[in-house]
Amino acid sequence: MTALAPTLQAFFTTRLVGEFGVSAHTVIAYRDTWRLLLRFIAATRRTTPQDLDLADLDADLVSEFLTYLQTDRHNAVTTRNARLAAIHSFYAFAAYAHPEHGATISRILAIPAKRHPRTDVSYLTATQVKALLAAPDRATRAGRRDHALIQLAVTAGLRVSELTALRTTDIHLGSGPHVACQGKGRKKRITPLDRQTVAVLREFARTIPRGRVPLSHPDRHPDEHRRRRRPPRPARPHRGDQLPEHQPKHDHPARAAPHRRDAAAHGGDRHHRDRALAGSRERPDHPDLPARRHHDQGEGPRENHPYRDLSMPREY
Repeated sequence: MTALAPTLQAFFTTRLVGEFGVSAHTVIAYRDTWRLLLRFIAATRRTTPQDLDLADLDADLVSEFLTYLQTDRHNAVTTRNARLAAIHSFYAFAAYAHPEHGATISRILAIPAKRHPRTDVSYLTATQVKALLAAPDRATRAGRRDHALIQLAVTAGLRVSELTALRTTDIHLGSGPHVACQGKGRKKRITPLDRQTVAVLREFARTIPRGRVPLSHPDRHPDEHRRRRRPPRPARPHRGDQLPEHQPKHDHPARAAPHRRDAAAHGGDRHHRDRALAGSRERPDHPDLPARRHHDQGEGPRENHPYRDLSMPREY
């Protein structure tokens, strides 16, 4: 086994996930970079990934791979720089694990990112914002929703992904009104809201259900965290007249638990409860003896009843 395979595995498992705790999207992007690089080496150098060593990946090979991305795959300069950043991150980790390849690693880390023109960020003027807010039809519920979302986006400066991921519990309209969101890079941000935005959101909040529901689609995704009302549990049969018709009244299940009123009145003694319930069954081993019944079936307590010495009154 070469030194590249265990180092690459430790980079993804120990470095990225264990130490840095990067998101799943970052792991996928770095994985795709190395998948493209290994396929490029297998096609150009006729070397399989299991036979590839750290010394085989020099700066010239990485430069050829970056040129291949732009010429053959027609990737943009930003994509090329993102692939190079993934390679730099791996070799910065490998420099500590394999210092014997320090010369090769230093030359790869010296490959610079290519400069590219940046797009100027433009902003909406006050007139354009007013025209945008006046576009939705506020007579309909969808129009009021769009108006509230646009007002919130303009006030808090939210991205589209941040706006669509908002829940009703992320917006606080009481004292110190603000909106809490998790933005790019899993960064949490809290932005205060002005009076106009609070008034619009309060008007829109009257038309949506309460709970942790999406603000953009309150009807499509119901509240998954709200407690649902559990249906009433059917009463457990503990009297002879509550048994099904096909079952004889004297064949009461011996292990059925007594009513909670009986358990509370007698202190919850399990031994006494079992004896009281066992008395409602017939004696299959002695058919000539009469069936023993509860003391609540019209007869008074027997002298040998387990509850005769209890000072607590019986409640039946």
